[in-house]
Amino acid sequence: MFTDTQQRSLVAIARAAVVEAITGRRGDALAPADPGGWPGATGAFVTLKRQGRLRGCIGTLECRRPLVEEIARVAVSAARQDPRFDPLRPAELDDLDVEVSVLGPLEEIDPRDPGLIEIGRHGLVVEQGDRRGLLLPQVATEWGWDRDQFLSQTCVKAGLPPDSWCRGATVYRFTADVFGG
Repeated sequence: MFTDTQQRSLVAIARAAVVEAITGRRGDALAPADPGGWPGATGAFVTLKRQGRLRGCIGTLECRRPLVEEIARVAVSAARQDPRFDPLRPAELDDLDVEVSVLGPLEEIDPRDPGLIEIGRHGLVVEQGDRRGLLLPQVATEWGWDRDQFLSQTCVKAGLPPDSWCRGATVYRFTADVFGG
């Protein structure tokens, strides 16, 4: 869906946004881009890692701005506002890996149908009441989870009991174009 050039550009935009937010130095990658030239996206996430370890991951399920602006916005949020981590420090920028995930539309599914969730291809959203959790497609692969573990861990991410997916929670799947790293 995205060309190699577009992928490199989105990762560079995310990195430049993080560098500017942390150091105050503006990067060239934040130059305006033609939003009409980018494929459509339902949502976008930016994942930050250092030495293979998660350092921040924030995104949106609904792009309300042009994609390049959303990528920059969520990159800054991942660096400064992920509640699981302290804000990123300038000393951490040199070995920071930046990964961009551009989400397709959500599709409600029956999670008991084993053919509807493909590990490595689908991400999941679980909702129940005012709780919602999301895990990107690459998370299950990185952790070596099977389908049931992926569903359970998405429930845990939502702050729900692990078996909520088979006890009335609403489950959605989505695909994502993932690049960078």
